[in-house]
Amino acid sequence: MSSTQIKSINQVISTLDEIISETEKNENPLGYFAALYQNVTIKVKEGIQNNFFEDGPRMEKLDIIFAKRYIDAYYAWQKNEELSKSWQKAFKLSDDYWPIVLQHLLIGMNAHINLDLGIAAAEVSKNRNINDLEDDFNKINEVLSSLVNEVQNDLANMWPTLKKILQKTKKVDDFMVDFSMELARNGAWKFAVTISETPEVNVEELITKRDEKIARKAGIINYPGFLAKILLGIIRLGEKGTVKERIIQLAANYPI
Repeated sequence: MSSTQIKSINQVISTLDEIISETEKNENPLGYFAALYQNVTIKVKEGIQNNFFEDGPRMEKLDIIFAKRYIDAYYAWQKNEELSKSWQKAFKLSDDYWPIVLQHLLIGMNAHINLDLGIAAAEVSKNRNINDLEDDFNKINEVLSSLVNEVQNDLANMWPTLKKILQKTKKVDDFMVDFSMELARNGAWKFAVTISETPEVNVEELITKRDEKIARKAGIINYPGFLAKILLGIIRLGEKGTVKERIIQLAANYPI
């Protein structure tokens, strides 16, 4: 489904399902992030239905705007079209054998949270006081944070090598520090406020500069340092199954 046709959160979920099916068929590691993100979207939908957010309709609109940025980037990559540098970094990682599942998830989060979330928050608050969104913005990050913590634990359980190494050393964790949900949330919110306070004629330049910064930040995931690279390589060799099987495993831990 083209993103221009997406008008509801259900259509977002369906489109993500199409991406997951395509990546499973093609044994494409990009399916790891798509599987996680679909379940984030499902949790947001449940939150809207259960009145978790102050303004459910606004949150659905935010979710749609947010998701479209990822969906558009994914299909632009497939068609060799222009896309943000942050997403280029994330998608390019899929061409490399050595990154572990968690690296694929983190680099997708880097682009989507640190760049896209702030843009979506500013867009949904256009012609409104953006500060009215802050409580719901923090709540959507509670959803993101809870799922990210769960997926890290589940990955460790799925692949014992990862669990053993994380128990014995914090070196592998060090390169993930900058991607903690609290830092990502605070940075995304600050960026959203900055966009809302910037004259529209200058917004595109602001986004471009932010994109360049976030793309550079992705280097921490791509090149985490010599020791971390060795440890991650050991973890990678301990990851069982095909790419398709791993995508299915990730999705199975967050059933629809």
